[in-house]
Amino acid sequence: MRANRDTPGWIAAILSWPLLLPVSKVALCSAFLIGGVQKLADFPAAVAEQAHFGLQPAWLWATAAIIVELGGSALVIFGRWVWLGAGGLAVLTAVAMFAANDFWTKTGHDRFMAVNSFFEHLGLIAGLVLVSILSLRKQDA
Repeated sequence: MRANRDTPGWIAAILSWPLLLPVSKVALCSAFLIGGVQKLADFPAAVAEQAHFGLQPAWLWATAAIIVELGGSALVIFGRWVWLGAGGLAVLTAVAMFAANDFWTKTGHDRFMAVNSFFEHLGLIAGLVLVSILSLRKQDA
């Protein structure tokens, strides 16, 4: 007997496409990949960015960001130690959330923009948690 589903068959067919999961993992990590490559290509700018947000020593935060963005993305995309890669990316995102999107100190349009960005980052963290859950379930299956 087939379990009841609330997902229409045509949607289930799309979600079953073999390339959808790997492409989605790359898309999930795309901002981290681009950010890591940009920081690596212009390390002084990466250090200045960290200093701008009050993260000191800025060179250490920039180095850590590059390692986590590129290494964590690779772990998620290639499906090895996904919990570690996604966890590192989530922690990095949380630090960025609080350092760069301090909406509680802002007013007007700046507050509006910071609130949006803060909760977009929170959604990204949730996506990283979900990819970790999927990886664990795949291992258990």
